[in-house]
Amino acid sequence: MLQDVVWLFPLAVLILVLTFAAVGLYRPILRYADESLLYTIVLGVSAGILLMMAVWVFLRQGLVPRSSWLIGWLVLVALVGGGRLALRRILRRRFRASAARAPVIIYGAGEAGAQLANALRYSAEFTPVAFVDDNPQLWGSVVLGLKVRAPFKLPRLVAQHEGSLILLALPSASHRRRREVLEALAGLSARVLALPTLAELTSGARRIDEFREVDVADILGRDSVQPNEALLQERVSGRSVMVTGAGGSIGAELCRQILLLRPRRLVLFERSEYTLYAVEQELRAMLANMAHPRPLVLNPITSDLEGSADARPGTSSIELIPLLGSVIHQRRLQVAMERFQIETVYHAAAYKHVPIVERNPIEGVRNNVFGTWRAAEAAIAAGVGTFVLISSDKAVRPTNVMGATKRLAELILQGLAEQGVPTRLCMVRFGNVLDSSGSVVPLFREQVRKGGPVTVTHPEVERYFMTIPEAAQLVIQASAMAQGGDVFLLDMGEPVRILDLARRMIRLFGLEVRDADQPDGDIEIRFTGLRSGEKLREELLIGSDDLATEHPMIRRACERSLSWSVVRDCLERLDVASRAFDYPAVRAILREAVAEYQPENDIEDWIWLADRREESAEPMDAAVSPLIPQVPPPRSAR
Repeated sequence: MLQDVVWLFPLAVLILVLTFAAVGLYRPILRYADESLLYTIVLGVSAGILLMMAVWVFLRQGLVPRSSWLIGWLVLVALVGGGRLALRRILRRRFRASAARAPVIIYGAGEAGAQLANALRYSAEFTPVAFVDDNPQLWGSVVLGLKVRAPFKLPRLVAQHEGSLILLALPSASHRRRREVLEALAGLSARVLALPTLAELTSGARRIDEFREVDVADILGRDSVQPNEALLQERVSGRSVMVTGAGGSIGAELCRQILLLRPRRLVLFERSEYTLYAVEQELRAMLANMAHPRPLVLNPITSDLEGSADARPGTSSIELIPLLGSVIHQRRLQVAMERFQIETVYHAAAYKHVPIVERNPIEGVRNNVFGTWRAAEAAIAAGVGTFVLISSDKAVRPTNVMGATKRLAELILQGLAEQGVPTRLCMVRFGNVLDSSGSVVPLFREQVRKGGPVTVTHPEVERYFMTIPEAAQLVIQASAMAQGGDVFLLDMGEPVRILDLARRMIRLFGLEVRDADQPDGDIEIRFTGLRSGEKLREELLIGSDDLATEHPMIRRACERSLSWSVVRDCLERLDVASRAFDYPAVRAILREAVAEYQPENDIEDWIWLADRREESAEPMDAAVSPLIPQVPPPRSAR
């Protein structure tokens, strides 16, 4: 009877405890446990019941109805599983109650949105309150305990959860789709942040809960044309490549793209010690990530998306060589190109900030003009196969020194190419890139964060924009089509009004523009007037003719050029004038060489102005004189 087998109860407890320990039932932290806990419970109970049945049969205790074992199995699963699930729920509620967390609405109820909601459950800062999705079939359904709502209910959700945050969980959406979503969200008072893109997640560059500010790239960005792999690899893969100005915005992105194409060697040439250090550290981390991949797994405790993309063969053999130096030093460049057997050079080293170069024209000439000439001569002498100049839309009918120097740099390459040199010399011309150093996007972002005002030079000023990665990819592809003396133009799409860009930036922060129509708005937009040498609109083509290429977003310009003898004569005279700090002569030679150069202002170099102030008793412009140091000019400047 029962008293005869009562000794089996403690034995059953011992068997189950040992079995549960063996299958790992006691290891999970209940607050972070997921659905795998249920699988472990079922496995442990099943193994325990089977062991008890074996003991029963071995001890010949007689027959037991099979339904008894089934009932015992069900009771154990209910007790062990139900108790743990109930305790997990209690622990999670206590955690949520103990932290004052901001309510979050997740836009996108797909896989990325579900992973994000699961990660946020353990966040000390945010708590997900609802999903929003465009798919009508998901409306009303429940994902991880959160109801999926329609987008038109967003205003009510934002009002219900005052001060809420909207997180875009659309990592694989196209630029066009993201733009449509963001334009729909622009009128809401909630702040909008974005999940990292799919490329950032799979490369391990960002975590799934590492949000970023939604910026104009998400609104202005176009759907990129799929890159032509053959063109990408033609001048890079398996080759020895050099990037000058490797620490700059374009130079650094070129290095990233080149590294992914697996060159034999990548030489970073940069004059700034800090930026060279920073880009080298980033690229070495990329190399390590490419060589030692791990599977992508979401860690429920740290909320990290752990792992990296698939390994790329041959990454361990890529040489990364950082070199300090200036492109003006031709001998150092030539020796570096010869020693490292450089086959392709991307010349991104340049001064590009229009007002700064306008105030320091001779340095702009030395770096942009003579730096390009020396680098090109070094490449020719070293037997480099392809030399690519990163040019600018400001080289087209320039009104400032920076644009004139970039156009003269183009003429230098065109003149050298006409000499029949073996090196393929070409240039790629494009407009502004988003988030580059000195561009308006980081300036606007910082001004909005400080509460304004946001400064715009003129209400009608327009610029072309492109993302840095897209520009770098197109530059690499254009270099594969170079024959010698080519001027390639990148398709920048439609120009963007800077005033519209400023308004969008303010709205993306969940704020309103303060103007005459909305005097109670948050951020004022203030017009400061066009700066010296600045144009209302930029262009990409000097003439009216351009030709299609193998790539739909790359055109080949048909423009006039100067013979090398004329260019060389201008360069020799420009060298003498710049060494003598003869500012009027420098400007005159630039206007002679670049026929389209029409400066709209007088010489604004600080030393020149100080020299004139010393020589003249007449007072200077009130806007300029307070900024000029009250020191006598150096004799070499007189």
